[in-house]
Amino acid sequence: QVQLVESGGGLVQPGGSLRLSCAASGSIFSIYDMGWYRQAPGKQRKLVATINNGGVTNYADSVKGRFTISRDNAKNTVYLQMNSLKPEDTAVYYCNVGGTVGLGRKPFGSWGQGTQVTVSS
Repeated sequence: QVQLVESGGGLVQPGGSLRLSCAASGSIFSIYDMGWYRQAPGKQRKLVATINNGGVTNYADSVKGRFTISRDNAKNTVYLQMNSLKPEDTAVYYCNVGGTVGLGRKPFGSWGQGTQVTVSS
């Protein structure tokens, strides 16, 4: 019922920047939390950053001061601005969105398809 489409990944040199986007569509009644997670090869998926519907943000220590999460409620879209990228940021990045759908306000939680971010010279 809810689809997430991610974009913005790619190859970038160390110290460079990328901006990820994730747009949610479907029978959405409301969106509460939006977030980004990442999974490096052979490792578990880990939280990168989250933002709730009040604009309160939370970041993993490894990205504080370099990454910024934001959202556009009118577009049901969450962004991740990534600056000063490091090789250890290389991973598949997934967005996650939670809220309610339909007039019945059924809770949902959805994952994006993932977008590859590679930081290498």
